[in-house]
Amino acid sequence: METRKEPEIRVTQLQHDQDGLWDQYVSEAPSSALYHLSGWKRVIENTFHHPTFYLCAWQEGRMVGVLPLVFLKSVLFGKFFVSIPFFNYGGLIADNASIRQVLLDEAMTLARREGAEHIELRHTDPFAELNLPVKTSKVMMILDLPETSEELWKGFKSKLRSQIRRPEKEGFTVKFGQLDELDSFYEVFAWKMRDLGTPVYAKRLFEHILTEFPHAAYICTVYAEEQAIASGFVVGFQEMLQIPWAATIRAYDRFGTNMMLYWNILKFACEQGYTRFDFGRSTPDEGTYRFKKQWGAQPVPCYWHYWLSEGSELPELNPHNPKYAFAIKTWQRLPLAITKLLGPHIVKFLP
Repeated sequence: METRKEPEIRVTQLQHDQDGLWDQYVSEAPSSALYHLSGWKRVIENTFHHPTFYLCAWQEGRMVGVLPLVFLKSVLFGKFFVSIPFFNYGGLIADNASIRQVLLDEAMTLARREGAEHIELRHTDPFAELNLPVKTSKVMMILDLPETSEELWKGFKSKLRSQIRRPEKEGFTVKFGQLDELDSFYEVFAWKMRDLGTPVYAKRLFEHILTEFPHAAYICTVYAEEQAIASGFVVGFQEMLQIPWAATIRAYDRFGTNMMLYWNILKFACEQGYTRFDFGRSTPDEGTYRFKKQWGAQPVPCYWHYWLSEGSELPELNPHNPKYAFAIKTWQRLPLAITKLLGPHIVKFLP
């Protein structure tokens, strides 16, 4: 008896008229995430002007896997691919391990052709069969949500409830919006990034996200009278709402404005029917980790896999790298207007 030959797996790059097929596949794949959607290709291209390579795997005329790749190239940080930069999720999604390997092989071919030093794939699955170096130092903090915000409130410890009530007693107010809240969000965000010593994204990044995902992206802002003092940017996909960016004005931190911000966002998530909330990436036992854990969030491991070109080492493009300490301290002393001007030209190359 003849052994049936496995159908050929073919890899192509995403075409404009295939966005619907791509997004349908992403929506149905069990390990997919918000940032796999094709809309992020347009957001990244229009904001940062980086080349993108959205790889599709096909078998018997059917899409069976995808890999979104973004190519970053600069004098300061070198050349590398990320799936995908600026966000916590990305990487391979495919029907099986064989298809994942074919997509990875195509990505490695691209990387060699472009002279890239590495490929970074941001997974929440271990994918041990890929046999790649992996970083596991970060976790996502995920909270399972009840059906109503009343149930969520009842589940909080009394200390947490009192921390939430304090800024409410100060008379601060909360507003949800989209493009109408962008200026308020960006002002708070730019202040916070400067204080952290981190270059700030261009405002157009957030404008492009709000435009690309009008039914999924929102801004929540806390006000002291007319002044924005805390703000968060949230985006939803399927059952999960996540908060990729949040910031507060330091002078108001003593009032616990971040507690008011997160509580109102969690209420919003329950009211919109989301069943999970992603607080974002943290290092276990550090300050942000403990802040998120007090809400009931639980850690989910991150597996960031790397293909390395010959002679390359695992990249350390992060603020904890000692070689960036002087630059961070210098940035913290710059006027806000200068950071807004220079920041977008630097941060576009920091994945």
